[in-house]
Amino acid sequence: MYEPEVTRRAMARYRTMKDNRERRRYLLEQKLYRDYPRLRQLDGQIRGAMADLADLALSGKELDPKGPEIAEIRKRSEALQQERLQLLEQLHVDPADLEDKPACPICGDTGWAGGEMCSCLKSLCQEEQMKSLTALLGLTEEQSFDRLRMDVYSDVPWKGEARSPRENMRRVVRVCQRFAEEFPNCPVKNLIFSGGTGLGKTFLSGCIARQVSQRGFSVVYDTAINTFAAFETVKFSRDADEGRSARDITRRYLGCDLLILDDLGSELITSLVQTSLYQIINTRLMQDQRTILSTNLSKEQITLRYGPQLGSRIGGLYQELPFYGDDIRLSGKL
Repeated sequence: MYEPEVTRRAMARYRTMKDNRERRRYLLEQKLYRDYPRLRQLDGQIRGAMADLADLALSGKELDPKGPEIAEIRKRSEALQQERLQLLEQLHVDPADLEDKPACPICGDTGWAGGEMCSCLKSLCQEEQMKSLTALLGLTEEQSFDRLRMDVYSDVPWKGEARSPRENMRRVVRVCQRFAEEFPNCPVKNLIFSGGTGLGKTFLSGCIARQVSQRGFSVVYDTAINTFAAFETVKFSRDADEGRSARDITRRYLGCDLLILDDLGSELITSLVQTSLYQIINTRLMQDQRTILSTNLSKEQITLRYGPQLGSRIGGLYQELPFYGDDIRLSGKL
């Protein structure tokens, strides 16, 4: 399920596209009617033949489907339609451009079929979601797993680690790819990206967000500072509109299929922050939803900073992926 704001923007685009199609059809039809009056006559006569058939059906008389009355009307209608097709062919006009038919035969251009969102509207929701993620994460076409360069990571053993930064990143990327490809059924359900800046945490967050979003799942990305500010506004704001807006934002964090919480640990620690983070983690675990935490803190440091209750929830249910090595943005290799 996409968040309400994404769906609202997609529906607005959907209605605009539908209105534009209808307007183009109408303007083309009116131009052809003005320039070629015979086309208007043919359309009127074809509608008249259809009305004659309807009148016969409603007359109450017992009619033979192959009888002379129906056969005569059908013959007249077919002749008119054939003349119309020939005229449009001479004018190099595609008959489909004049048809008042929905672009989507599944939902009839409503966006919904059988109580569920139609694929035509889903594709617009995916586009709108990607716009939001692109603005927040700075996504580019190059931001994909197969574009990640391993040569920017050192293959020299790193102090205190069993793997070199390059070997470690290969392992990290394998886990992230599987997480995205099998979402939400990957055995690894929640992730912690831990490590310093300039090591690829945001890049890999973007790769996962892109792939999960393209598969039709709702993805929300935000920083810890923005996230906790929304919870603070919900609790303390006296402005009704401001509080309502903040509640909508917090519902996004709690209800999306994948939440990517960036820069955890950069915020000022307060009891409200601790409570809000526990609410996010616990609610999403209870609802079996997936979360990625990106932070410069280790699991142990998270426990010290946010408390043992939260640490225990994260400790056994999140897989930590450590990022280490030299800042690749400062390495001169990019």
